[in-house]
Amino acid sequence: MTGVQVTTGFLLLFSFASNSTCHGQSGGEVSKDPSAPAPDVTIPGVDVSALVPREKKEWSGYVSSLLAPCSDVPVSIAQCAIEKRNCTKCVPAAKYILKAVRDGMSQEQVEKGYHNRFDPDKIRNVDVGNAPSKGPVGAPITVIEFADFECPYCAMMSPVLEQVWQQHSQEMRFVYKFLPLSGHVHGDPAARAAIAAMDQGKFWEMHDKLFANRDHLEQSDLDSYAKELGLDLNRFHADMQSTATTDRIAGDRKQADALDVKGTPTIYLNGREFDIHQDMNEWIAQETGEPVKPSSASSAAKPSPPAPAPSK
Repeated sequence: MTGVQVTTGFLLLFSFASNSTCHGQSGGEVSKDPSAPAPDVTIPGVDVSALVPREKKEWSGYVSSLLAPCSDVPVSIAQCAIEKRNCTKCVPAAKYILKAVRDGMSQEQVEKGYHNRFDPDKIRNVDVGNAPSKGPVGAPITVIEFADFECPYCAMMSPVLEQVWQQHSQEMRFVYKFLPLSGHVHGDPAARAAIAAMDQGKFWEMHDKLFANRDHLEQSDLDSYAKELGLDLNRFHADMQSTATTDRIAGDRKQADALDVKGTPTIYLNGREFDIHQDMNEWIAQETGEPVKPSSASSAAKPSPPAPAPSK
């Protein structure tokens, strides 16, 4: 799983979808219309040299109209950053919008993404509970993923998340939540297989096998993976069908419904829904105040948009 680009920009083609879909995901108020003409803005520490004139006008409009991400600093992002107001998030906010403009996002997407990333009321209480996890309890970064083992985009995201965790293993706790979708006939048995493997101390090993073989999730395949991991097959089968396993999946689904999760993968970083248009390393750096850790890879796949999954 080495050589995977940590940046999640390759998921730009993912679409918003219903709670029964497998997807990638992309408010508040503005002080004025960002589409109105605005003078070009220069913010120390924000390099806009890669922007074409049209993009620079667009970016200048956004940073001049969107309010700073600190509620006690009631000025625009640009004024906050230029005047060095007491809000450390203003320059990161300007950089966030710069990337959104370069990615060709619409005004609605820019504004929604900005507020999702920086508004304090967008932080959700996502209970870890007794979900499978790796990394230190009490870590400054907690990443929680709701996923389906048959979802192709969850499979694509899996090595990305693994590489991020490897880079931040001392400061990041990674948590997995089970959200098998009705449109994926193998999603539920695969989730049950992962839970049964967890009961024998092999969750992450089974997790990796399931995502690496998402086109091969028949019961015979699941048994084969269990044998490869040295699991007790009789116990494996019993645990797959146990009430405790059913209750765990139902509990995660109930939590996803309460959070209004729209599809898989849905990822929360310190309670804030992760915007897959962005680089997770940059989000983590903003949370910890440390420099961005570079990716070890130079390229990433660019998948085609998914076909909508059947409704529940």
